[in-house]
Amino acid sequence: MPPSADRAPHHTAWYRQGVVWLGVLVFAASIAGCVWIIMVGLRHADTPVETGRHAIIGVPAAPHSAAPPAQPAPSP
Repeated sequence: MPPSADRAPHHTAWYRQGVVWLGVLVFAASIAGCVWIIMVGLRHADTPVETGRHAIIGVPAAPHSAAPPAQPAPSP
């Protein structure tokens, strides 16, 4: 029996799927956004934040001083 002309083909090419093109568009836009953010970041200097304290957002900027490790006892 010959295939009917009114039936849709079982196999369609990937480039005829709209969701594939939408995915390609979203992927390309995200890559372009990443490149744009990197280029903007390179143009502007990263100046240090003056906090006046030794902690930034509650996190210490330097390790706390701790007691030095105990020395092992000398061998007899």
